[in-house]
Amino acid sequence: MLHKADLPGTIPVFPLPGALLLPRARLPLHLFEPRYLQMLDDTLKSSHRLIGMIQPYEVPGSQEKRLHTIGCAGRVTQFSETEDGRYMITLSGMSRFRVTQEVQGFTPYRRCDVNWDGFDADLGPTEEDKSFDRETFLNSLGRYFDAMSLSTDWESLKEADDELLINSLSMLCPFDPEEKQALLEAPSLTTRRETLVTLLEFAMRAGTSDEERLQ
Repeated sequence: MLHKADLPGTIPVFPLPGALLLPRARLPLHLFEPRYLQMLDDTLKSSHRLIGMIQPYEVPGSQEKRLHTIGCAGRVTQFSETEDGRYMITLSGMSRFRVTQEVQGFTPYRRCDVNWDGFDADLGPTEEDKSFDRETFLNSLGRYFDAMSLSTDWESLKEADDELLINSLSMLCPFDPEEKQALLEAPSLTTRRETLVTLLEFAMRAGTSDEERLQ
């Protein structure tokens, strides 16, 4: 278990649109580009084995892809190599971070100087959502899955604790990158759940509007 004092000041970052990692959650990744294979190799040699997941965004009128200020670092806890040299890895979410500046040069992948202040709860115990109405939430989720033609293991969802349920859905639902960023930046599990519900309702309203236009 890493403590705040163990967290490095500079980490490699993986800008992947729509890929969300949250503290205490797990994210499987498939690495095949040479720069990210190099990133993995260098990360496995470090004491912390951290990779920062972060959302890139496009600058209008430019081909430059900038990085959002806040991302989440995960520790490489599993990895396996395929016969053709690709890697399947699992990142276990440790803590969010704030980018202070991007480090230029020296590596084919991007690196950033980061600050971990303000995210102490990420390294603590599982969060609870004391105002969570699970039945109402699951009913809303069922309507969303029907509208999006998605399926899931409902028994597992019903049995999952609050944090695992809310964070897993935040990571897995097909929201756009800016919506994923809003879920990442939510200051507590309760506000993340409220944001998630808003996004579910917005997606369902948008789907209804699309159907009405087609009729």
